[in-house]
Amino acid sequence: MQEFLEGPESEKVHIVVDYREDESFDECLINMGAVVKRQVLPLGDFLCSSRLIVERKTRADFENSVVDGRLFSQLQQLVENYPRVVVIVEGTREESPERIRKEAVLGAYASIMSDFGASLIFTKDMPSTAEMVFALGKHEQLAKKQPMRIFAKRKTLTPSQTQRSIVEMLPMVGPRLARAMLLHFGNVESIMKASQKELEAVPGLGKKRARIIRSLLVYNYKEEEDKLNSY
Repeated sequence: MQEFLEGPESEKVHIVVDYREDESFDECLINMGAVVKRQVLPLGDFLCSSRLIVERKTRADFENSVVDGRLFSQLQQLVENYPRVVVIVEGTREESPERIRKEAVLGAYASIMSDFGASLIFTKDMPSTAEMVFALGKHEQLAKKQPMRIFAKRKTLTPSQTQRSIVEMLPMVGPRLARAMLLHFGNVESIMKASQKELEAVPGLGKKRARIIRSLLVYNYKEEEDKLNSY
């Protein structure tokens, strides 16, 4: 099944922005002449054509996603669904404390391009990212005449794969650790109810992750925090 957008106006660039992205992107793209539509994207952050998707990560999020393995599971899903995948890394390492060694970061860059065949672009800030996204959309839609629609051919997940996806949303948890947690506890509900000590018993999880996960699970939701930009 595919969800088609309204036909593009003549010489207009259409960009679909995932609803979780900062609303400043809308203003930047509109000022460049784009038609912006916000909606839930099953994969990626900016859709530039039926074949090209952009995954945006700040430097901090990029390094965190390397540590917990989230980056590579995301890339696998992206390349399975889109012929053209672009990863944008926004900001400089000087802007945030170094989380992992330079060698690990370079290895992740190499894997993105070599193992997954994705393009890697660096931008300094949000306006620069918006400029790059607009340029990609313009090239795809006006120069290459690519149609504008959302692929919804993402593979249907089994119940166990869905469970693993839910557990992977916990902080510092990647695919491997999510499997270990599910094997240890049996189901998602038991994980959510587990104490810090019980979480520590999962092979490879450790005290630090157990403390962070448990702290998040019992943290009271605050609407004012939800509205803040996470940059």
